[in-house]
Amino acid sequence: MNIEAMIKRRQRRDGESRLIEDYEHLSAAAHVEEPTDRSRLLEELLDHFDPVFDDHLPPHGYLYGPKGAGKSAVVTALFAHLGRQRITPGNAIYTATRVRPSRLLQFVYVDTRHRTSEFAFYHTLLDAITDERVPRHGISTETLRERLHRQLGDANAGLLLAVDHVGEPGSTPADALVDRFAALPSGVSWLAIGRTEPAETVLTDYTAEAIRVEPYRFHVLVNVVLRRAASGLDHAALGYEGVSTIAEWADGDAHDALAALFVAADRAARADHTTITTADLDAAFEEVPDDGVALGRVFALPANKQTVLRELVELDPADRASVTVATSAIAASTSNELAEGTIKRYLYELAAVGIVDRVRWENDAEQGRPPSRLEPKFPPTVFRRLYDLEA
Repeated sequence: MNIEAMIKRRQRRDGESRLIEDYEHLSAAAHVEEPTDRSRLLEELLDHFDPVFDDHLPPHGYLYGPKGAGKSAVVTALFAHLGRQRITPGNAIYTATRVRPSRLLQFVYVDTRHRTSEFAFYHTLLDAITDERVPRHGISTETLRERLHRQLGDANAGLLLAVDHVGEPGSTPADALVDRFAALPSGVSWLAIGRTEPAETVLTDYTAEAIRVEPYRFHVLVNVVLRRAASGLDHAALGYEGVSTIAEWADGDAHDALAALFVAADRAARADHTTITTADLDAAFEEVPDDGVALGRVFALPANKQTVLRELVELDPADRASVTVATSAIAASTSNELAEGTIKRYLYELAAVGIVDRVRWENDAEQGRPPSRLEPKFPPTVFRRLYDLEA
């Protein structure tokens, strides 16, 4: 039951049936406050963090699993709840309105897709644990690190740090993270989160435990999709059979399941359907790429690169026949203000990190090496709609 969605439907005065209530609730890049059916993983994480309730920092850890398994959703939700607490010895949890404990533990989440530089890393940590404003300019990385050490130098202070999306293209490399972790104060314990197997990352040389996150089981993924549909769609838009079809197709990947739900709903809404049809679902499954990138990676890109991608997804296939052709088409757009050389460089960089794919364009009428057609490695409908909503 989603009370907020029910109230929104009652607030309508025009009697119009809107298939989509809230695009954000359908977004695969957005996390809910209470993850669906992940209590076992939450218990494993709480077991790992259990020493904090006895006034000790837990050992460093590594959480890993495939895309769409709910790693980020669970950790962000758990840290949000823990961050609202004041934890003291003896397993007692004090709220902010009660007496300040003798030892204060703070919980900070860092997404390495957004905070790639050393300066940004330390700035994020310091900004999260201090009430005063931390300047972004006119201050060195070394100064930030020194202030962080002073802030956490007190024996009664501690920090639990979750560092997400480690090892992904475009994020902070694992060896760079090791150096940054080594420069942190002793009162910091970290949990790294990624997809790489423990034996294949240097991070596990410094951890006591590796926790694996398994893909969603079918019935759990059904519940995930049902919950998002209840929040973002009209109550009659998609029945249980349609939800089951999405969950079966996604094969344990919640990201792809939600992306397909979004695409199907958007297609149905644009066609003025009152429900999501089988044809809408089939079109959605066709649009979500096999082995695609998470939408969170796309929205973590700098604004100018997102602008180039927004133009790219509007181009006809012929205008994406090669990097050169796509560059000219994007540069000719009246809404684009970037130089042609910058656009071309961005397209090559986006291809290098797997955001777009360069697919060989076979053409018997042409001689020589075939050009590489640019194909997004993410569902264009989702990116287009969410990008435009933020514009």
